[in-house]
Amino acid sequence: MQLTTALRRNQLEETIKRITKPYRLLIIDEMGYLPMDREQANLLFQVVAKRYETGSLILTSNLPFGQWDQTFADDATLTAALLDRLLHHAHVVPISGDSYRLKEKRQAGMINRIPPPHLNDADDVKRKRNSKEAALS
Repeated sequence: MQLTTALRRNQLEETIKRITKPYRLLIIDEMGYLPMDREQANLLFQVVAKRYETGSLILTSNLPFGQWDQTFADDATLTAALLDRLLHHAHVVPISGDSYRLKEKRQAGMINRIPPPHLNDADDVKRKRNSKEAALS
C-alpha cells in the first residue's frame, strides 16, 4: 500500500496531500474487498479525514455498513468515525440485484445465484458508537 510505504519513509503528510488535494473527485473502489490491519485502516481514515468537506469522494463496497468494522481490523470506534465522516454529506446509492459480470454465466446455468448483501442502516453503526461512548462516560 502506497500509504504504508510513505509512513515508513516519513513522507505520509506529503503523500496524503498528493492523493487528496489536486483532484476534484477521489474514487475508492471495492472498499472491504481485502481486510486491513489497524495501521492500514488508520491510514485510510487519515485520507478520508483530510478529504472530509474539502472535495468529492465516491466509495464503492459490496459490504453493508454493519460489516465494515470487520474490514477495519475489527475496530468499531475507527469504523464509526470513518462512517461518520463519509455519511455526513453522503448520497448513499444502494444497488441490488445480480452481478452484471456474472449475469450471462447464471443465465447459462454455469453458476448459482448469489444473493446480494443486505444494506444495513448507517444509523446502526452510529448507535453502536454512541452506546460505547455512553458506557465510557
